[in-house]
Amino acid sequence: MPFYHIRRLQLLQNAAARLVAGARRCDHISPVLVELHCLPIRQRVTFKIAVPVWKCLHDKAPRYLADLCIPVTSVEGRRQLRSATTGTLLLPRVRTSTGQRSFAVFSPATWNSLPPSLRAPELSLSTFKRLLKTQLFQHA
Repeated sequence: MPFYHIRRLQLLQNAAARLVAGARRCDHISPVLVELHCLPIRQRVTFKIAVPVWKCLHDKAPRYLADLCIPVTSVEGRRQLRSATTGTLLLPRVRTSTGQRSFAVFSPATWNSLPPSLRAPELSLSTFKRLLKTQLFQHA
């Protein structure tokens, strides 16, 4: 998502948080967002992409989405790579900025940016969501 769209959405979220919490304009917004348990927009995008990827990898998503999330371990010739043991996904090459924003490219990039502890295959969906949200709040 282009930067200016994220900035506009963040400003809108900040205004809504101030309205709901009754905060003044001069108050810093981060504590208000934490109090309301709202992730900033960038982290929210990461969360909203990572959850469907988890579902794709655990056969809980539609096949057309799951086919876009290819583990490195399933690609012949890449099984011996160090990245194959960390639960990363194959990142397809694209030439356009539109292609970079597609689910086929953005979702593996988002998944690969998560810490290896979150990419562990044994995590349940509820545990994954909880740990992911905690991780994203820490780096907000």
